[in-house]
Amino acid sequence: MNKRSVLASLPLLLSACTPEPPLHLFEQESTSTRIVFAELELDTYWDYEMEVGVHYEWRTEWYYGWDAEDFRIWGDIGYTMPNAYNIRRYFTGNTPYAPHTRVIQDRIEGNTFQGEFNYGYWDMLVFNEVQLKDGVQSLVFDETTTLDSVTVYTNQSMAKARYYAPRYSHAFYEPEELFSAYEQAIEIDREHKGFEFDSLRNVWVKRLNMVLRPITYIYLTQVIVHHNNGKIVGVEGTGTLSGFARSSVLNSGRGGDDPISITYQTRWKKDCDMKGESVDIAGGRVMTFGLCGNRCGRLNNKHEVRDPENHYMDLKLLFNNGIDSTFVFDVTQQVRERYKGGVLTVELDMDTIAVPSRSGGSGFNAVVKDFEEETHEIEM
Repeated sequence: MNKRSVLASLPLLLSACTPEPPLHLFEQESTSTRIVFAELELDTYWDYEMEVGVHYEWRTEWYYGWDAEDFRIWGDIGYTMPNAYNIRRYFTGNTPYAPHTRVIQDRIEGNTFQGEFNYGYWDMLVFNEVQLKDGVQSLVFDETTTLDSVTVYTNQSMAKARYYAPRYSHAFYEPEELFSAYEQAIEIDREHKGFEFDSLRNVWVKRLNMVLRPITYIYLTQVIVHHNNGKIVGVEGTGTLSGFARSSVLNSGRGGDDPISITYQTRWKKDCDMKGESVDIAGGRVMTFGLCGNRCGRLNNKHEVRDPENHYMDLKLLFNNGIDSTFVFDVTQQVRERYKGGVLTVELDMDTIAVPSRSGGSGFNAVVKDFEEETHEIEM
């Protein structure tokens, strides 16, 4: 599976147009910024080392697949390359790392930006423009509470949530995919220190090696049903995943401290192949802001994760007698190991689960304590 995924290397070229070197720039002289993006593959970004010498390969444990209907519902299974970007520039005068007092907002399409730069120090934030699939944006950007950072969050949906009440009685919408890069103390020097001259374009150039990293993290969920024999006939179509951050800071990539549940779509597939066995699977794709209080995309291994929350995956399964029941799966350990996204798998053996005789709601819960076990504890 060859999917475009993550924005990686971001060389920023700050160039001052001059006839020939060495010349001094004047105040407010126009400078040109060229942004060049590179791409990574999905499996490269999910390049975990689960244990010493044991690397994570998501394709070997993803049995749900990805067909045309999945693409219609969710789009690509991985990240997609944006085509427009927002730039926030903060001039701090002769003092590097100073608090921001004003911001210059720019928007670009493609990979070239040109703007005015005073001599002195600048901070720069770059993030992609949100790409909408259904015309409705879930993300809300807070750029006014403080000029020193931009916080992004989502709002509550109409779907009820069993966790974090009474503060949050409903699950929250998924965020759209978002990437950002932040660089401080960029010096625009009168003597061209740190610049190089491009004789072909006849300009002075300053290179900045910024890296756009994901602020949102993709989880692929699958509930694998063994020995179903027609007992479960479908899934309601929505699920929730709990214990993730409500917000994130674009400058640092740190997830907020408020845990929420996220509502997302699910789909039922029959007769999927799992190592030669025919199984039925309830699958889905959910985007999150990652773990509360963590800079998930900047962590190197799971031992750096500080996660006080438990993570539960809830979905309502439909039985062949017309009864529906809500199943609750504990996926805490998997989430902490896959702290920047990946596959979350639970398994049900229907030879051990009776078809319910009344609508369960939250009264029929399956709590899976270890996703590698063959059998599961069922509470009736």
